[in-house]
Amino acid sequence: MKITRLETFLVPPRWLFLKVETDEGICGWGEPIVEGRAHTVQAAVDELADVLVGQNPGHIEDLWQVMHRGGFYRGGAVFMSAIAGIDQALWDIKGKVLGAPVHSLLGGPCRDRMRVYSWIGGDRPAEVAAAASAAQQAGFTAIKMNATEEMTYLDVHSKIDAVLARVQAVRDATTPDFGIAVDFHGRVHLPMARVLARELDALRLLFIEEPVLSENLEALREVRRVTSTPIALGERMYSRWEFKAVLHEGLADILQPDLSHAGGITECRKIAAMAEAYDVAIAPHCPLGPIALAACLQVDAVAHNAAIQEQSLGIHYNQGSDLLDYLTDPAVFGYSNGYVAIPTSPGLGIEVNEAFVREQARTGHRWRNPVWRHADGSVAEW
Repeated sequence: MKITRLETFLVPPRWLFLKVETDEGICGWGEPIVEGRAHTVQAAVDELADVLVGQNPGHIEDLWQVMHRGGFYRGGAVFMSAIAGIDQALWDIKGKVLGAPVHSLLGGPCRDRMRVYSWIGGDRPAEVAAAASAAQQAGFTAIKMNATEEMTYLDVHSKIDAVLARVQAVRDATTPDFGIAVDFHGRVHLPMARVLARELDALRLLFIEEPVLSENLEALREVRRVTSTPIALGERMYSRWEFKAVLHEGLADILQPDLSHAGGITECRKIAAMAEAYDVAIAPHCPLGPIALAACLQVDAVAHNAAIQEQSLGIHYNQGSDLLDYLTDPAVFGYSNGYVAIPTSPGLGIEVNEAFVREQARTGHRWRNPVWRHADGSVAEW
């Protein structure tokens, strides 16, 4: 069997899908995407096709190494996301050839369903209490919300009070065991991150996410000292080499590699194994489409330390097109009582509605995240 073609599709709301074809008619699907840089990743996939066409799609590890090491320059969001989507598609092909789900090829599942959380509140968190209550009534056992909007290095404490009030409103609207995760989104710089993390400690959160930008490891150490709340990070880290320092220095309790950013199934399986050796959980980042979620669930199935899974059903980004719209059988994920079933069909376990993908690709997208500014005109972290 040989790879014959790689074809990409820009589809709403902000996704990039990939179809890898073979000379035996078996194809695989992947989701290589950097949100807001879809066209750039599309070009990277096209360049990588030069070393893939004509190769055996079953040699996944070797092809991963060729894509990663074969060019002198490596790493980064765009390049690793291109590899990630290709890697997902290759695993999809292998599973279909062998008639088995990917998790069966990785040693078999240690769970048959995965706890998930729902997003509430949007980029500028509002009406979170009602949204959290609705999520709980829909069966979810946990939510994640953004903590704050723009925040300067030295900001007013009323913004801290507003965060505490929103989180308390969610706690009051739900039950004591309902999971509340608060995403700082890298918007908060160290001086205010210490204050916010310390004040949130009493609210018994599921975790706080990206309390500072992940490249600021020395700042993470400072936040770590003032809170006992579990710290999660990793959506903007792209390989096991980047996660290595976080694990070695004990800076996080939960790693959040993205299966569409951090090298795909092949790399994230290794990141999960590294984390397990440090008694650290994983909660893969995935505010993306159905192919990305299917890939995440295949790794979740075999990673004992997988704790909870992000998913995008109903997320504020999915205007006009949602997670299940691109699937022939939307019931494959089996949402129930705060869990999603691990797909068991061959490959990634989903059937992409190719006709709908092609129809939506005619619309495409040019999604960009907003650019925020502080009162003094300087650019704020989004």
